[in-house]
Amino acid sequence: MSQGDERGYGSEPGGRTEDPYSTVGGTRQTRTRLPGGDDTDDYGRRPARSSRSLVMVVGVVVLLVAAIAFANLGDGRSEEPGGGGKESSAAGAGPTSATGTKPVPGKNGTIAAGFAHDEQGAQSAAANYAVALVSAEILKPDRRSEIVRQIFVTARVDELDAKFNQAYNQEFLDKVGLDSKGNAAAGMTYVSRTAPVGTKVTSYSEDDATVEVWCTGVFGTAGVGSTNPVSNDWFTMTLQLQWAGIDWKVDAFSQKDGPAPVNTDRTASDADEIAKAVEEYGGFTYAR
Repeated sequence: MSQGDERGYGSEPGGRTEDPYSTVGGTRQTRTRLPGGDDTDDYGRRPARSSRSLVMVVGVVVLLVAAIAFANLGDGRSEEPGGGGKESSAAGAGPTSATGTKPVPGKNGTIAAGFAHDEQGAQSAAANYAVALVSAEILKPDRRSEIVRQIFVTARVDELDAKFNQAYNQEFLDKVGLDSKGNAAAGMTYVSRTAPVGTKVTSYSEDDATVEVWCTGVFGTAGVGSTNPVSNDWFTMTLQLQWAGIDWKVDAFSQKDGPAPVNTDRTASDADEIAKAVEEYGGFTYAR
């Protein structure tokens, strides 16, 4: 289950709320001309093509090659990190197609920063912020305040810092097997790793955006005798963002369950394998 399920809420601390690769088929037909047709002479031979016809054929081939090369360059966005302004947003891009804008140019601590001031940048920001909000790091008091300052608009930092501290109190930490500093007991590894599956903008203006992030993840405590074994979860987080002068920041967020696929009958890995995977496999910076 996600931290939202463990703590009895899935949104802001305090209460739970609920290209394509299309294939165009066709037959390739070969037409055979026999001697005596309209385009042959009396001996069944084709007349030699004129130099003008040859030039036209070569010209068409060159144009086709140029068109293909131009298409492969993407949609003409800026090659600078972070992309351009609003005019650089993808027009008609499929839900799973790469948009071409490069990832963010920097990080604020361990969280990506410098998102483009457009819809694509808002989606990238929301995906990265969703990962941070449901991470193991946010359960550590020393790290939590830093994350809140990095993610939220300045006006909300003090309020949400207090709410997070209240939500992640010692009673909650005891429930998931962590000490007062958010660390697991000896021989145990606490896992809270989220992976965005996709993003969707539900509203957008130059200063505000609402983005839904569909996520999956693994959550729980790995180790012999754990009473909170690692399991997977599917949920959607909705983030209301504001443009804070130089970057997108979160003003409010909420979380709801699903959409969730049918579980397979795959054999679960043991605790040691899960703990080792968390230590060995690093996370990503997400960009739309």
